[in-house]
Amino acid sequence: MSKPVKPVIPMPLADEDERPVSLNPEGWLKPVGYANGMSAKGRIVVTGGVVGWDLMGKFPEDFAGQALQCFSNIKAIIEAGGASVSHIVRLTWYVTDVEEYLANLKPLGKAYRAIFGQHYPAMAVVQVVRLVEKAAKIEIEATAVVAE
Repeated sequence: MSKPVKPVIPMPLADEDERPVSLNPEGWLKPVGYANGMSAKGRIVVTGGVVGWDLMGKFPEDFAGQALQCFSNIKAIIEAGGASVSHIVRLTWYVTDVEEYLANLKPLGKAYRAIFGQHYPAMAVVQVVRLVEKAAKIEIEATAVVAE
């Protein structure tokens, strides 16, 4: 049996301008492109399941194009709630084909950074049989925390 790992507890947030803090237990490798956990204090802003359609309800044909539009839609919703993408603490991705997701990691990363920059919250990717919108290849739920 392995020795329990002592979790890293972030320092309390100093003031209302503080952003969420990434959590990585001592001795763990630093994750690339996501966080193992996040800690934040403040008002919660959540999205529903956000798909990659435009204002007219049209979807791009390709996975990365849908992802880019999905990220842009999340940003708009989060900002409407008084938050910014740097306040996002969790993204839960639902994809209809994990192989298509894996085959598109480079363009997906480029699309992600175009909207979210170098901010990498806790994330999970789950393959589902289908999404409610038949043309959707990806749907993401976001949670943000804004210091009060």
